[in-house]
Amino acid sequence: MTQWRKKGADEVYTPEETEARLAAELPHWTLESGWIRRKYKTSGWKATLMVVNTVGHLAEAAWHHPDLAVSYAFVIVKLMNHAAKGITEKDFALAKKIEEVVQWQPGKEEGTVLEGTPNEDPRFKYLKYDV
Repeated sequence: MTQWRKKGADEVYTPEETEARLAAELPHWTLESGWIRRKYKTSGWKATLMVVNTVGHLAEAAWHHPDLAVSYAFVIVKLMNHAAKGITEKDFALAKKIEEVVQWQPGKEEGTVLEGTPNEDPRFKYLKYDV
């Protein structure tokens, strides 16, 4: 496996470094045609819009904007630093934040009063979580 070292904000990772880092830190993300990419499967249009709005908020707050492909029951997020023409620390940082927020399941946290969405009732099903 290729080793990688953390780089500066706009320093480009090689494809080998990117793949090694994704495997170590973001296993549901892949490198595809120069982008890091993640497909989020949802339960339908309402959940898809919620994911899009969440990603949009995080990207705007970070001032680093992904490309999105949006359909009825999925959202594909693609990140690449256009100015640097490659994958940089900014892409990994935003991908981690998106992953953290979109995959958050309060019902699985200890000590929280938040229940999470009930998956057994299709009216309230939200995301098809990975874990």
